[in-house]
Amino acid sequence: MNPEVDWFFEKDTQWKQEYERLRMLILECGLTEELKWGCPCYTVNKNNVVLIHGFKDYCALLFHKGVLLKDTEDILVRQTKNVQSARQLRFGNLEEIINQEHFIQAYVNEAVEVEKSGKEVKMKKTSEFDVPEEFQSKLDEDPALKKAFELLTPGRQRGYLLHFSGAKQSKTRTRRVEKAIPDILQGKGLQD
Repeated sequence: MNPEVDWFFEKDTQWKQEYERLRMLILECGLTEELKWGCPCYTVNKNNVVLIHGFKDYCALLFHKGVLLKDTEDILVRQTKNVQSARQLRFGNLEEIINQEHFIQAYVNEAVEVEKSGKEVKMKKTSEFDVPEEFQSKLDEDPALKKAFELLTPGRQRGYLLHFSGAKQSKTRTRRVEKAIPDILQGKGLQD
């Protein structure tokens, strides 16, 4: 156990017991406990394997390369259609965790083996993402905007493209594009 992570397990939350049980199960698999993104993250050879996190309706284990796991029990969840690599095991209460302990540890152990093997997830390239028509027209009209967008990191570019594309209506996409232009011109990402 890493004392720097203890605060996460000591805080008052509806998932306190579930977090503790998940922590115990993962540590039994021999992983190193670290704190990343404000959550307990478990690593092997300094590479992320699994993370504990919680939401309103469930707590979960997030397997960073979950798409590479066999998922023999068909229990891994893709959070959204845009998530390429990670997959979750979700739990609604402590009893669910207790009833699935064997599977949980089997999935963690498989994730460790995937990480040790050096397997990589083939990620979709930024150029393969759709550019919404509303944004493309702005890029075509404004060479400075196009240059600024091209200078952003691929992750920042994807963030904007997913944000723009996530709107169902053209007027909403247009509004999102207009709001983002000053940040793009300043080299900022969506969350900066």
